[in-house]
Amino acid sequence: MVKFLIIRFSSIGDIVLTTPVIRCLKTQNDDFEVHYLTKAKFAPVIEANPYIDKIHTLNKNFSKLIKDLKKEDFNYIIDLHRNIRTFRVKNSLRKLSFSFNKLNIKKWLLVNLKINKLPEIHIVDRYLETVQLFSAENDDKGLDFFIRPHDELNISEIPEIHNKPFLIIVTGGGHFTKQIPKDKIIDIINSTSAPIALIGGKEDIEKSNQIEVAVNKKILNFTGKLNIGQSASLIKHSAMIVTADTGMMHIAAAFKKNILSVWGNTIPEFGMSAYRAGPHSEIFEVKGLSCRPCSKIGYKKCPKKHFDCMNKQGFEQLKNKINKYFDGLTGNN
Repeated sequence: MVKFLIIRFSSIGDIVLTTPVIRCLKTQNDDFEVHYLTKAKFAPVIEANPYIDKIHTLNKNFSKLIKDLKKEDFNYIIDLHRNIRTFRVKNSLRKLSFSFNKLNIKKWLLVNLKINKLPEIHIVDRYLETVQLFSAENDDKGLDFFIRPHDELNISEIPEIHNKPFLIIVTGGGHFTKQIPKDKIIDIINSTSAPIALIGGKEDIEKSNQIEVAVNKKILNFTGKLNIGQSASLIKHSAMIVTADTGMMHIAAAFKKNILSVWGNTIPEFGMSAYRAGPHSEIFEVKGLSCRPCSKIGYKKCPKKHFDCMNKQGFEQLKNKINKYFDGLTGNN
């Protein structure tokens, strides 16, 4: 038996993007045992993954974690995060490791000097390059997200969307400069007759509540009420999702959903667009802005104070895309 430890500490989307590595290592080799190390709060993202033999979680007691990991006697470490903490893990375990190239210098050049030297390759394929020595090849099955049985929603108990194609809108995002502005979401909702469900984290409750009050139709507001798995269950039952560059976008891609992704300060060229999403998916972004990308992650507010990367979005095109798609589903075209 050959034992692997895959490391990716955070966050939701980044972990989901590693799932093809897990699956291909496990299914393409008969004697591989795959363990995964992540932060405790993100363990639910992979807890139900059948291709993982054991999950280890990072907590405050780093010494105990290392002690427990040493007992496993891994053969190889696959570092898909590559930061100071993963270096500490690798240095402590002293096993042969293979590390993902984060291309930080090239990202710095693009963010700061607007010089694009990034390869035209998705991060999933770059993750898979890290394990190519072990005959783990891309099986073209896309991303995985497995829902724990107790997180499965009973959609039949939600009459507003039961047996109806519905649209999900993700109201939040990891950083403000990634998020779709409140007024834009209100406009999208008011422009379609499709049933709408809002999702987001607890930090997005106030924004979603304001949207719910402002729109001229009844919507389902699940913001702050669902955990990761429950949100994934709702996404699985949806027909289409409107989202910024978020973890929910990658979960939706795992279910091959039609994703209308709206990009603010980050760009798809970083290699993290919706991977193998549904056929009616589309990317929306404002190209040609001299200030974009302003960060590879995001900010609490627009550094230039105009937020043109979101405010100048072609939302008319997005609204038309939604209406055309749902009219086709309901026979109203």
